[in-house]
Amino acid sequence: MTKIDIIQDVYEKLGFSKKDSARIVESVFDIIKDNLTSGEKIKISGFGNFVVKEKKSRRGRNPQTGDEIAISARRVLTFKSSQVFRKALND
Repeated sequence: MTKIDIIQDVYEKLGFSKKDSARIVESVFDIIKDNLTSGEKIKISGFGNFVVKEKKSRRGRNPQTGDEIAISARRVLTFKSSQVFRKALND
């Protein structure tokens, strides 16, 4: 599913114009991105949690050559689904 598919679903299910549907979807994504970028957690009831975690720098290995390389510190986005969502997936 792409962003355009989501916009199309909002358009069909809620009856907004395609332009308004695109603005709504873009706004929701912008809000989520802004909050995650600033380090906040996003908890969507019945769906799950998005959390930005800090990873420390560490030593790694190039699998092709076997050479050791340094993997820099970085931030990663994790998602953990809610129990409601997991149950819906598995039923």
